Order: sequence, then C-alpha cells, then structure tokens
Amino acid sequence: MEKKYFGTDGIRGRVGEGVITAEFMLRLGRAIGVVMTSGHGEHIVIGKDTRISGYMFESALEAGLSAAGVDIKLLGPMPTPGVAYLTRTLGAAAGIVISASHNPHFDNGIKFFSPEGGKLADDIEFAIEAELEKPFVTVSSEKLGRATRVQDAAGRYIEFCKSTMPAAIDFKSLNIVVDCAHGATYHIAPNVLLERGAKVTAIGVSPNGLNINDNVGSTKPELLRQAVLESKADIGIALDGDGDRLIMVDHKGEVVDGDELLFVIAKSRVQEQTMRGAVVGTLMSNLGLEHALKRLGLVFERADVGDRYVMEALKRNGWFLGGESSGHVICLDRTTTGDGIVAVLQVLVAMVKSGKSLFELKSDMTKYPQKMINVSLSSELDLTSEDLKKAVREVELDLGSSGRVLLRPSGTEPVVRVMVEGEDGEQVETLCQQLADKVKSLVA
Repeated sequence: MEKKYFGTDGIRGRVGEGVITAEFMLRLGRAIGVVMTSGHGEHIVIGKDTRISGYMFESALEAGLSAAGVDIKLLGPMPTPGVAYLTRTLGAAAGIVISASHNPHFDNGIKFFSPEGGKLADDIEFAIEAELEKPFVTVSSEKLGRATRVQDAAGRYIEFCKSTMPAAIDFKSLNIVVDCAHGATYHIAPNVLLERGAKVTAIGVSPNGLNINDNVGSTKPELLRQAVLESKADIGIALDGDGDRLIMVDHKGEVVDGDELLFVIAKSRVQEQTMRGAVVGTLMSNLGLEHALKRLGLVFERADVGDRYVMEALKRNGWFLGGESSGHVICLDRTTTGDGIVAVLQVLVAMVKSGKSLFELKSDMTKYPQKMINVSLSSELDLTSEDLKKAVREVELDLGSSGRVLLRPSGTEPVVRVMVEGEDGEQVETLCQQLADKVKSLVA
C-alpha cells in the first residue's frame, strides 16, 4: 500500500503547488493533532527553517492544531535535529519541522518526530493520511488549543549540542569557518563553536527568507573552501538549510564528504574502545569506506538510499553509527536522529584528541573513483533480464574484487542510475558508459 502524501522524509514540494499550500497545512495540522494526541492538555512543538513560506505554513499548522484542541509550542527557526531534541525534552506529543532541507527557497515541506525524537512509523503516517480524508471538524471553543513561544529554544539546543562532547575538551587551538547556508543553524552553530573556545568565522548567517541554500551550504561548498584557504583556517564546516547534514573542508581546501566523516568518527570510536556493532551506509556509499572500515575490524552494512533506511538498519540491529555520502551522519550514542552539529563536534573532538588535522585523519581511507550515468526510461526496464545481468557480470569481471556495480531506479524521476566504481578512474569511466549504453539499448 503506497502513501498518498508522505515520501521517504515527510512531505515536500514547490510552494503553492500540489499539497504545499496553506489550505492543506491547515488540514494537516488538525490531522496530526487528532492522530498524535488524545486531545485537550497535550502539546505539539513546531520549528522551521528560514525560508519565507515558513511563516505561512506555521500559521496554518497552528490553526489546524488549535482546531483539534491541541496546544502548540513555537520554537521559531530551529534545525531539524533541534526540533527532535526539544520534542523529547519538552514532553511533546509530536514535533513538526517546516523545511525543505537543502532545496531552494521556493520549495518547502513538513517533517514529523515522535515523542521520543525519532521519525514516525509507517502506521502513524498512514493514520494521518486517513484522517486527512475526513471532514474538518473544530472542537468547541473552550477546548481550542493555545499557542505559546518557547523563548529559550535556541539556548536549550546549544547546551545539548555541547553536552555530546567531553566537558574537558575545548577548541581553543582551532580556527574554524562555518557556513550555515542562511538556514536554521545561523544563530546556533557559530555559538556552539564559540562557547567551546574556537576562533570562528561565520558565513551564510544572514537569512532573508529567499537566500537559504543559495550558493552556500553543504551542497555548494565552494565559498567555504575559498574562505578556508584565504583565512588559513584549520577546518571548514558547511551545514544544509535545516542542519541535519554537513560537508567539511580540510586545511588544504579539499572537500570531505559524509563517507569520510563517518570513517573518521568510526576510527575515533574504535580507538576509544566505545564502538559497538557495525557501521551502516547506503548503496551509494563509496567502496573505499567499506574497505577502510574492514581494516579497522568493522563490518559495513548497506541500506537503501535515504537516512530513514540507515536509521532503520541501526535500530533493527542495536548499532549506533551510520550515514550517507551526502553528509547525513547519525550518532545514536549521542542523539536520536541525524544531526550536523553533533556530528561536527565528534570530528573536532577526534582532531583535538589525536593532535591531527582532518586531512591526516581522513588519509587512512582512500575514496575510489565513482561514475554515475542517469539513463532516461521511455518504457519499463526489467532489471532481472538475462541480457542485463550478463552485461553487469562482464563489468564486474573486469573490475575484479576492487570495484562494484549498481543499477538503481530513481524514486523521483523516470531514470535508472548506472553506477560503477573501482580503483582505476579511466576504467570506471569506460565501463560505466559501456553499461549505460547497454541499458539504453534495452529501453529503446
């Protein structure tokens, strides 16, 4: 049974189109209020990133929740993981995040958290969708929900972030550039670093409602890279618009992705003898990460693409460390969800404890060249056809044990992603094109 509104991470789209409208958010607010609470006396928290449409959707959700008889606590601009934390510590029945993450300002979306600060289970999302189909009913006036603003929300989350690192460690030796993508971390990430003693240069901290993720943040690290080199900083940090993912830049100006950051944290945990279980990545995680973790004596498990699936694998097995190449890093020994600031602090602590630069810490992992080609589908493609399986086997034989092949249909567009990686960059390019051509011939 497919969901009508929910994707892999909430509901998202272009503002004013489809369900990303004030009218739908009004009904959505009421629906989650009915499903997640028993009515009068319980509350739900709402946080948002800095895009201008957040004001409109916050008001609409607030009205819908009030109509369901649910009190609302408004957090204002707050990173997604901050909303997860405050949902749990404020005893809320649920948390709502108004954000489209790394997307441009003209997109927006809604994400939800359970009372424990985790993603909603599928059955809850189905129940919310079922409630959306029912008539909009408002409780009697004396039972309407009230809205209040949590005045110290940012301060509470800042203190939490600092608590995820040893109190005896400080960053007084570090010169850091942090890029907040003009997003939800603009008033939080720099303060966390400053309060732990770092010298901080902050960019992407002037949100105007329209500039979120605009040539800044984790998907556009070039400005950060330039700032690190020009200021001779020790490290650069790029967060995305809602603060749940990051990319870093070392002192040489080299971009360090989620796979490398995951390795650095895992290695630090092994050295501290606090590592438990395996590390979880995705089908797109670089083979170099798998091989580097194996040298540390760690098992690496691949989940489907999406931090939701990484989280599911971690919880299913009782493990705590996982992530994606794109910069989602999950440390369940520190918090309940992927958190860019918390992950950054784990990397910085590893640097301080070891006395090594990020460039040195990542050097024990070698990223393999990776090539991906998107092949448009004009018709259905049978991924189990003998012709295709034979073509894949031929490429795998050429790569040997030092490479891998992945064919993955996109979940959002009519394309199949053809990915090849291995030690030899030229060979990878050639074999990926060869396999892509074969796929094209089968859908022509």
